[in-house]
Amino acid sequence: MIDPATILFTLIGLAIILIALLVIWPSITATRGGKILAFLALFILPVLCAAVGAAEHLERSKQTHFCLSCHIMEPYGKSLYVDDPTYLAAAHFQNHRVPPDQACYTCHTDYVLYGGFKAKLRGLRHVYVQYLGTLAKPIHLYSPYNNRECLHCHAGARSFEEGAVHNTDPQLLPAVKANKLSCLSGGCHEIAHNVAQVDHVKFWKRPE
Repeated sequence: MIDPATILFTLIGLAIILIALLVIWPSITATRGGKILAFLALFILPVLCAAVGAAEHLERSKQTHFCLSCHIMEPYGKSLYVDDPTYLAAAHFQNHRVPPDQACYTCHTDYVLYGGFKAKLRGLRHVYVQYLGTLAKPIHLYSPYNNRECLHCHAGARSFEEGAVHNTDPQLLPAVKANKLSCLSGGCHEIAHNVAQVDHVKFWKRPE
């Protein structure tokens, strides 16, 4: 399979060559073939480059290392290595309950570029704040964490559906599935990242 990045650079290179040809030899557009060439170089190829580039960026932005490339996200990256099974993000990351290379995206599928229109606008604001604005500390989710992000993996799993704790109260699972009782409620899975304490805990070292 051809790497999308290779396709993108090939298209960009071809567009540059054709545009240079039109600049050097503008009279070529007097012919029908020249007009088609100009349309290809000035419209079709740029649109293709934009489409391939956007698709490649969307795939790259699902990667854990991409999410953690912003300085403000460093504590969240560190929290994935906390040696404590009560840390929800760490337990999922270290035990491969989520793909390690897409850990952030797997648990935040509705965030910025991957959410609705408002989420995408917030994503653009993040870009502005990262480079030109002032970063807020600590950062917060725009809305309470939705159980949907847990259920798209756990719903239907035997350990989830038949777990003793989940069935102590017959109303508990229906409330969780209806997003009326948060998975992150006190007494449940209340510690997700806990970045405020991340510099004062023991860390797990991934085997080489």
